[in-house]
Amino acid sequence: MASFGLLIVFPFFMAYAAASDLLTMLIPNRISLALAAGFCVLAATGLFSLPEIGMHLCAGALVLAVTFTLFALGKIGGGDAKLAAATALWLGFDQLLDYLLVASILGGALTLAILFARTHPLPGAVARLPFALRLHDAKTGIPYGIALAAAALVILPETLIWTRALGG
Repeated sequence: MASFGLLIVFPFFMAYAAASDLLTMLIPNRISLALAAGFCVLAATGLFSLPEIGMHLCAGALVLAVTFTLFALGKIGGGDAKLAAATALWLGFDQLLDYLLVASILGGALTLAILFARTHPLPGAVARLPFALRLHDAKTGIPYGIALAAAALVILPETLIWTRALGG
């Protein structure tokens, strides 16, 4: 039952990351750290063998290395890089490619929607919201954490963590 309780942590922090990125264009470090800590607690429940834990750690490390490089090149935000790595830690290699594919599709759709919205003036009521003004500004990036979090929630029910936590 403890492992099922911990599965609440992942969706909560994914939703929190998406909301934070939407409203502030930032994903606080505490979200990625909480996700990593949650995985460590989950791993300690005995749900996984040591080799499986190692593979999840390798997935997180690989994604961190790639996304940190993209961050250093100015292609993605630091919060996005850390969130993707923390997510990979939970998903492992089994669902990593599916996650990256879904995140790419959702991120592309989000980017196109925001770029399209930026070609039109904001409605009066929306124009008073600071986050809407920030999103509408062409100099502002895209809150890709929304796509990363949504993809993680789409993929989560297909993961080994989810299956084992639910006794499957």
